[in-house]
Amino acid sequence: MSVGILGTKLGMTQIFDRETGAAIPITVVQAGPCIVTQIKTKETDGYNSIQIGYEEVKEKAITKPELGHLSRSGASPLRHLKEYRTNDTANYELGQAIKADLFNPGEIVDVSGKTIGRGFAGYQKRHNFRRGNMTHGSKNHRLPGSTGAGTTPGRVYPGKKMAGRYGGKQITIRKLEVVKVDAEQNLLLIKGALPGKPGNLVNIIPSKIIGKK
Repeated sequence: MSVGILGTKLGMTQIFDRETGAAIPITVVQAGPCIVTQIKTKETDGYNSIQIGYEEVKEKAITKPELGHLSRSGASPLRHLKEYRTNDTANYELGQAIKADLFNPGEIVDVSGKTIGRGFAGYQKRHNFRRGNMTHGSKNHRLPGSTGAGTTPGRVYPGKKMAGRYGGKQITIRKLEVVKVDAEQNLLLIKGALPGKPGNLVNIIPSKIIGKK
């Protein structure tokens, strides 16, 4: 895995291609700056990795063990920590800042984040099922229908698509294109939609498979 960056989803807008005039839907992300808080090597930990921290907070917002851990790198109190496994750690040092210029326009990335929680939802909204007839006499408008046989097995199998908690899960959207990079303001303009609502924490890493969108 390559080293990525943590950021905050700011919202969606659109920009226009100067050549074709096409409107490109984009999500604006405040990417970093992130601080390298720990470097692990095969000699000390059995594998190579880089740990970064993001979002500066007050000291009382994190625990004393976390403060002691961050003090080794000289970093201020940081709310989020993320570790990336990498083959080579020679290019990184404690306290180094990782910014949005880690990526280039046209690069393909994978973005992880928590989806918007929608509470307890019915099976139509949750699983995109069709409704029943709305004609007079129909008794199946938004009902789930049969959930299994009666005597055998006499229960509902686990994993059956029914009503329940919808959203609020960690997902990854793969192979999104970085349209523009603003290194001065640490902004990434990524084509398409990202998980969660504005203010949501997102994790951006180079895509594992580079290919056509």
